[in-house]
Amino acid sequence: MPLAGLREKQKAERERRILAAAVAQFRRVGYHAARIEDLAGAAEVSVGTVYNYHRTKGDILIAVVAMEVEEVLAAGEAIIADPPPGVARALLALTYQYYEHSLHYLSKEMWRAAMALSIDAPDTPNGRRYSELDGRLAAQVTRLVRALAARGEVRPRHDPVALGELLFNNLNMLFIEFVKDEAMTIAMLKDRVTRQTALVAELIAKGKG
Repeated sequence: MPLAGLREKQKAERERRILAAAVAQFRRVGYHAARIEDLAGAAEVSVGTVYNYHRTKGDILIAVVAMEVEEVLAAGEAIIADPPPGVARALLALTYQYYEHSLHYLSKEMWRAAMALSIDAPDTPNGRRYSELDGRLAAQVTRLVRALAARGEVRPRHDPVALGELLFNNLNMLFIEFVKDEAMTIAMLKDRVTRQTALVAELIAKGKG
């Protein structure tokens, strides 16, 4: 392997170890109580190495969010390529996939901290990155709407972008309520979105209303 390629592989491996250690540390003691020194030790790198990759603990948290969302988006592509029949079923397949993966790396406390970072400082790199990830999720929902319209299941008079944004905003708001409430389970969250999506599907499905 060329030297440059080896260096990139080693760099990626260090980044993977740092993020894996961050996930474990944030989950164990909480994001706010976690210390960079302990995280570095768990990752078997120096504190300086951690700061070479991420300037702040907030940077690390948003990097974990990005890791979560990248996997969610990748999994969503299979649904976009071959949506289940029926508007409600297709929309819920994508939404369920988002929700079911949402706590793979992050806890509810970590999500709350990430959301607070994005709201408190929207014009910072972290705030912009969080918004960009939300935008990519909304765009994927829009692509699903377009796929359903192309298949003749959604009435063509509906603006797919506006509809995709509306659907994403609703599922995102429900997710925010979920992470605010420690007692709410994924099953409870899915029940709420199922009932609301059924109503929207009735309004937009071709031949309905």
